[in-house]
Amino acid sequence: MQIKKIVPNDLRRLALRLQDRQKILILNNPNNPTGLLYDRLELEEIADVCREQNIIVLSDEIYAQTTYDFSKFVSMGKIYPEGTFVTNGLSKSHAAGGYRLGYVIFPQHANDLKLQFKKILATEYTAVSTPIQHAAVAGFEISKELDEYFEVTRGIHQIMSEYTHHALSEIDGIKVTRPDATFYLLADFNVFAPDLQKAKIYTSQKLSESLMVHPYHTAIVGGDSLVLERTDFSARIAYVDYDGAKVYQNYLNNKPKSSAEKLEFVKNSAPKIVAGIEMIKRFFDDIKNNSIKYSQAKSSSMLTPS
Repeated sequence: MQIKKIVPNDLRRLALRLQDRQKILILNNPNNPTGLLYDRLELEEIADVCREQNIIVLSDEIYAQTTYDFSKFVSMGKIYPEGTFVTNGLSKSHAAGGYRLGYVIFPQHANDLKLQFKKILATEYTAVSTPIQHAAVAGFEISKELDEYFEVTRGIHQIMSEYTHHALSEIDGIKVTRPDATFYLLADFNVFAPDLQKAKIYTSQKLSESLMVHPYHTAIVGGDSLVLERTDFSARIAYVDYDGAKVYQNYLNNKPKSSAEKLEFVKNSAPKIVAGIEMIKRFFDDIKNNSIKYSQAKSSSMLTPS
C-alpha cells in the first residue's frame, strides 16, 4: 500500500513557497489511521528541514506508548527540542477513552511562551474534573505495575494487528498497512471501485453505511472521515472489540508465542474481530458477484438483493 509519510524534500519545497509566513508542521507519530511509525532517521531528516526553514512542529504523540516495540519509538521533542511542542494524554496509552486529560511539553527555553499559555488556560478553560486529575496522578507514576500493563497491552495490540493485517490481506486486491503501533490499520478497497459503483455505492460514507446493515453488521471509518477524498474507498479498521479485562488476564495466564497460539488467542479472545473481518470478506464477495445493491430512501439506507 502506497502510504506517503512526510518527505523532507517535499516539506522544504512547501516551506519555500510559504516564504516568510509562519510555518507549523503537525506531525502525528505513531500515526492514526495507518499505525505507522517514523523512525529516528526519518525524524532527523524532517528536523533538519524544520531548522533550516524555521518550522515549528506540533508533535502529536498520543499513541507513543502503544508502539509494539517501544525501543523503536523516538519523540520529535528529543530530535528537535528547540522547535517542538509535544502533545500527549491518557486516553490511548492507558485505555481511558473517557478520561480526556492531555498535556503539552514546550520547546526548550520557551519560558515566556509558557507564561502566556498559562494566562490563556486560566481564563479560557475550566479545570479537568477532579476524579480524572486523581486518576492521572496514579497513571503518570513510574511503577512495575504500569510497566507490566504497557508491556501486556502492547503485546495484545500486536497480536490483534498481525491477525487483522493477515486476514484482510487475504482478500484479493486489498492493500493494508502493517502497523508498528496503535490499534488501527488503513485498508484500501479501491480495487473494488467499479463493482461498488455498479451497486450504487459511490462514496466511502456509503461503503461504511453498507457494511453496517444486515447481514454484515460491521463498523468501519470511511476515508472521507479521515480527510481523504469522498470517492476514496479506504477505511480505518480498529481491532479492539473485545473484553479488555478478560483478554488481559488470558494473556498474563498464557502468553501466546507461536503463530498457532496467537491465532488461537485471537479466536478465543476476540471472536467479534474474527467475525467482523469475515463479514468484510463476505461483503466484497457479494459486491464482486453483483448480488447486492445500495438503495437510498428519504430517511434511511439499506442493502437489498439484486
